[in-house]
Amino acid sequence: MRFAILGSGSKGNATLVQQGNTRVLVDCGFSAVEVERRLLRVGCDPADIDALLLTHEHGDHLRGACAFAARHGSRLFLTHGTARSCGDVSGLPVAYIAADSSFTLGDLEVQAYTVPHDADEPCQYVFSNGASRIGMLSDCGRITPHIVDRLQGCDALLLESNHDIQMLMGGAYPQSLKQRISGDFGHLSNDQACALLRQVDCSRLSHIVAIHLSEQNNDPARVVDGFSAALGCEPAWVAVADQVCGLGWRTV
Repeated sequence: MRFAILGSGSKGNATLVQQGNTRVLVDCGFSAVEVERRLLRVGCDPADIDALLLTHEHGDHLRGACAFAARHGSRLFLTHGTARSCGDVSGLPVAYIAADSSFTLGDLEVQAYTVPHDADEPCQYVFSNGASRIGMLSDCGRITPHIVDRLQGCDALLLESNHDIQMLMGGAYPQSLKQRISGDFGHLSNDQACALLRQVDCSRLSHIVAIHLSEQNNDPARVVDGFSAALGCEPAWVAVADQVCGLGWRTV
């Protein structure tokens, strides 16, 4: 099983997961044309994408999903809440899922799980091939016991570390936006992400990737230092996915 990140941040998000001949995209937050370009950049034919798994309806996660599905026949997997908020999906290949549900997609086992975020029935995903697990957590305002349980014992973890709270509060954003980002239904701070790493079993972890960093309210070096301290690992072992380049293939 392997994964690549096409881009991560407030301007667009998409992650590619592959096991055998099964290839799925988690979110499609760029235009369909841009997602196609980024897929080709990592050596994947857009026509080979079997499914798009959506986390929620915000544009930086959904922007090109319907157009991509229409162009390539990829099936959309989304909750009823996401469907209510994302517009007309009639005529597209759609599978509705519960925000806490397990299902099989080709060679992949998928676990969806609920997260607190200011969206309509948002979820995140854990992928397994029966031997290894890739966990994803982004667009989440606070850590819950349910999240900790779902992310135990992952071999790879893609974890939001959106903002440094001091940079956010001292920055130029309006107060209402600061409150939204730092609130219980906003985004994880560096401190919250590190606290999660201290709560989950990381004994099998071979890849840790910081995702969804704010370009205005964070510093990748701070994220790396925090993650390495929480895990007791060398800073060089911590990867950071960015908005433009994402992250190349990693195998678990």
